Amino acid sequence: MKRGSVNHRLKEMIALKFTPDLVVPGKSALIVVDVQNDFCHPEGACARRGNDVSAVEGMVVQLQRLIQGAREHQVPIIFIQTFHEQATDSAAWVKRSGGTSGNVCRVGTWGAEFYEVKPQPGDIIVNKHRYSAFINTRLDSVLRTLKTENLIMTGISTNVCVESTARHGYMLDYNIVMVDDACAAFSRKAHEMTLENIAAFFGSVAKVDDILEVWAQYAVPAAAASE
Repeated sequence: MKRGSVNHRLKEMIALKFTPDLVVPGKSALIVVDVQNDFCHPEGACARRGNDVSAVEGMVVQLQRLIQGAREHQVPIIFIQTFHEQATDSAAWVKRSGGTSGNVCRVGTWGAEFYEVKPQPGDIIVNKHRYSAFINTRLDSVLRTLKTENLIMTGISTNVCVESTARHGYMLDYNIVMVDDACAAFSRKAHEMTLENIAAFFGSVAKVDDILEVWAQYAVPAAAASE
């Protein structure tokens, strides 16, 4: 996977569209998509198929910083975890994947476990079976219950499951913030194309430091400060 710096046009779009109200605690949720062994680990299914997962290492460092900041400011963290099993392996899905879904994030396998991130008590896990985390899941109900308005999107891979979830969220009237350095794709080109597309049509793009800077302006809740 490659992340790399975004191009000049995208930088201009980011500067114009990202505003602090899009990540304010109390109205925002951090969405962590598919940070699982099969997608991220050098010995996972994607790497074994020849996909470049090298960008994961740097991405995870930034994601861990963002997760810690979310915990400190009591921003809800929702971990999206892909599971595949025979019961959800429709003919169309298996055909589209060329049969490879049979080897990725199967229920009960090491590959389906989280990679370098660990949900804590109070965090929420939503299981999905397709690219979008809204398809046939409880995600929208969870977000409505939390009175969430803004989705802070992170995870793997930028141009597939993260983008699919972000687009779907936008169509459901959530504000979308894609976090450049807390996402990764199997190629730099794919990563940057998604960021440009999101910034143009579906939301805004920010860096981890941009979000942490906004959160730093809010007092840390007493419960979090005492931990």
